[in-house]
Amino acid sequence: MTNDSDYDGPILEIENLSISFFTRLREIPAVMDFTCIVQPGEAMGLVGESGCGKSTVALGVMQDLGVNGKIVGGDIKFKGRSLNEMTQEELRDIRGSQIAMIYQEPMASLNPAMKIGKQLMEVPMIHEDASKEDAYKLALQVVTDVKLPDPARILNSFPHQLSGGQQQRIVIAMALMSKPSLLILDEPTTALDVTVEAGIVELVKDLGKKYGTSMLFISHNLGLVLETCDRICVMYSGETVETGSIEDVFDKMQHPYTQALFRSIPLPGADKNSRPLVAIPGNFPLPHERPQGCNFGPRCDYFEDGLCNQDQVPMYPIMGDDRHETRCLKFQEIDWNAPIVAAEKKEKGEVGDVVLKMDNLKKYYEVSANALFGGANKKVVKANETLSFEARESETLAIVGESGCGKSTFAKVLMGLETATDGQILLDNKNVESTPIQERDTKTISDVQMVFQNPFDTLNPSMTVGRQIIRALEIFGIGANETERREKMLNLLDLVKLPRAFADRMPRQLSGGQKQRVGIARAFAGGARIVVADEPVSALDVSVQAAVTDLLMEIQREEKTTLLFISHDLSIVRYLSDRVMVMYLGHVVELGTTDQVFQPPYHPYTEALLSAVPIADTSVEKQHIVLEGDIPSAMNPPPGCPFQTRCRWKSEVPGGLCEKEVPPVRVLEGNHQVKCHLSDEILERMEPVIKIAAE
Repeated sequence: MTNDSDYDGPILEIENLSISFFTRLREIPAVMDFTCIVQPGEAMGLVGESGCGKSTVALGVMQDLGVNGKIVGGDIKFKGRSLNEMTQEELRDIRGSQIAMIYQEPMASLNPAMKIGKQLMEVPMIHEDASKEDAYKLALQVVTDVKLPDPARILNSFPHQLSGGQQQRIVIAMALMSKPSLLILDEPTTALDVTVEAGIVELVKDLGKKYGTSMLFISHNLGLVLETCDRICVMYSGETVETGSIEDVFDKMQHPYTQALFRSIPLPGADKNSRPLVAIPGNFPLPHERPQGCNFGPRCDYFEDGLCNQDQVPMYPIMGDDRHETRCLKFQEIDWNAPIVAAEKKEKGEVGDVVLKMDNLKKYYEVSANALFGGANKKVVKANETLSFEARESETLAIVGESGCGKSTFAKVLMGLETATDGQILLDNKNVESTPIQERDTKTISDVQMVFQNPFDTLNPSMTVGRQIIRALEIFGIGANETERREKMLNLLDLVKLPRAFADRMPRQLSGGQKQRVGIARAFAGGARIVVADEPVSALDVSVQAAVTDLLMEIQREEKTTLLFISHDLSIVRYLSDRVMVMYLGHVVELGTTDQVFQPPYHPYTEALLSAVPIADTSVEKQHIVLEGDIPSAMNPPPGCPFQTRCRWKSEVPGGLCEKEVPPVRVLEGNHQVKCHLSDEILERMEPVIKIAAE
């Protein structure tokens, strides 16, 4: 085996890799003719939608394809040696010591019954025969490197005693214990809050520099890849379609799929009425039903019959750029700078009267301090503290905040799944805060409907799509007979742009985006006045997100619905909402029109949120604000202002006021509300977080 210190070639070379999974029925080609090279110290982003094969590539590199998976063509070289030809023993030595992988779900990599310190110490003890003392020193060092507070206490904790962000940092620490040459990160921040994600991204970049590790960063979030990587490889349906440096691919894209991806994500300056997002037409092909010729052909704006659907398309180098290649036959004749043919300009729905009014709503939960073993001490979880706002007909009010801030609790109280502890909710001037759902009349139930985050959980797997919508119509008392209801159901499928033939399909035959459309059809079945959309697109692919978001907007225009859009993704919020309410630990910390909330003065938490959201645009300059620590627990909130433990402006307020008193709600110009102790003059000094560089 070559001595590693003498090796100076690429760390990872994947050449014309093809991976298939074999079932009893057929061979399913998951990855075809995939090529990618990672140089020492380089961070390569692997981007594509779910099902395109990015995780399969990572498992191929780890030689961990399970019983059914097999490399059927091409080669993977690590430091110049083919992994395909190594013995199991050689692979075992390399895995974990020279190639480490970090998965999406941190608990998948941690042993719940073993203390963190012991799990970290195992790595050097197994791979390097380190002594217990040395292993402990190293563990302490690495936990300090991943910026965890009180490292000795953390080493003595069990995984369940840490928050999600802390668990993910431990997994990163574990991967770095043996100073690997290659680190594979498979969507490592998907399950985390935005401000925590920003901290992890910062960490991965710093550690990459410190340890000189090469990285393969798998993500579907183009903004994250822009912030963490030097180069990018865009995948579609098992193949690389474009690869190059971040600047070349983002600013001079040379493949229609890359272009289509960028058109379907809301970038700063996009507006739902004047510049609607452009969704990619059609659906992703199944692996065993890929078209002849170019895989993207059937969905491409530039498709040419007789050319694009003939032979397999090779990768072509783009002259003058840094190792920039594209898998497109027409890349030289396409005008890449042509303006987007915008969909017809939409008229904004006229905002009408107040439909929903909340007044000092509170929701507290009582839990016994030792709920498992029955303790006498009761603790109160203050999930919502004095929420007050109004929502009008045809208006989109976005409710923004991270997990544990009380967004979903508030939605449950509105829906009648929970009742309020105090305060009132007026729906068309009628109090509903203390009427549970089983006591609400049919009209109230059909007036307030919800679209959930995960479409897979909300459909009955044993009932056809049409039947599920008809069932909702029966409950809402719509239609005099079955024939009328069936007609109305077909109209609802038209409304959500699904083929009528889908009425007879079962949910398992639908993709995630199609299931979400059925959920939307069902929510609008009773002519809902208010629809609460709880993160309705976060489980969907980028290109599908655009279609579902636009669909919600279009239905809102026609039906004059009030949309309460719950999300933590500020790019989508900026694109579609009229007003924004920012929540933190049960409190509304800021409330105003979208323009007010996205321009200074901000609440310090809003400012940090804006800085944390990754934006896939090289011309955007962002202020860099990384919050320290995790979100406190609602069971044990800090005294005074709920945000004071993480606020960078706290020192500007004299007399430790932030730690003693909950701030009053201040009304700034134009009824812009901020719950903060900062003086007017300090608020006026705030700089914009997001600046778009002048062309």
